[in-house]
Amino acid sequence: LVLRGRCSGCKASISPRYPVIELVSGVVAAVLAANIGYAPFLPAALVLSWALIALTMIDYDTCLLPDPITLPLMWLGILCAYAGITPVSLGDAVIGAVAGYLTLWSVYWLFKLLTGKEGMGYGDFKLLAMLGAWGGWQVLPLTILMSSLVGAILGLIMLRLRNAETSTPIPFGPYLAIAGWIALLWGDQITGTYLQIAGFR
Repeated sequence: LVLRGRCSGCKASISPRYPVIELVSGVVAAVLAANIGYAPFLPAALVLSWALIALTMIDYDTCLLPDPITLPLMWLGILCAYAGITPVSLGDAVIGAVAGYLTLWSVYWLFKLLTGKEGMGYGDFKLLAMLGAWGGWQVLPLTILMSSLVGAILGLIMLRLRNAETSTPIPFGPYLAIAGWIALLWGDQITGTYLQIAGFR
């Protein structure tokens, strides 16, 4: 605001993307503080959430999910579970990381065997493993379901708006990141509400 939207050095216009991402990061931090409270889990959840925002934008731009972000965050999630910081046990975190990776790895190879094409990148496996390490295996079904539904709907809309072919690659990481973040915070409530509506409770 002080610079009036221009770089102090070269005076070029600053992209609206930067303040928007900063605003989203602030809102995410406020939501976490409101839901978690000032507990030891809050700083860790902030690091995870800001990493997910970075991964979302990187994957949107490049269709890549960098290992230097996903892999350290996966191990951090397991370490936080070991230290008792996250609300999941160490066993659930390890199983979540393994199951998250193997689930999309299996889908990848099944799709490739049936079509001869690659349906997703290896970065998606690692991202879901990272989410499983933080939320345990319990968050994986909801994360996969929500990301697949939203990804399919928004992907078709984006293709129509761009007049692109169905073979045009669409990053899946942003949908996984958003769905995983929601599942980590409100997964139990969402699942409970669904089961109640479906008559299982």
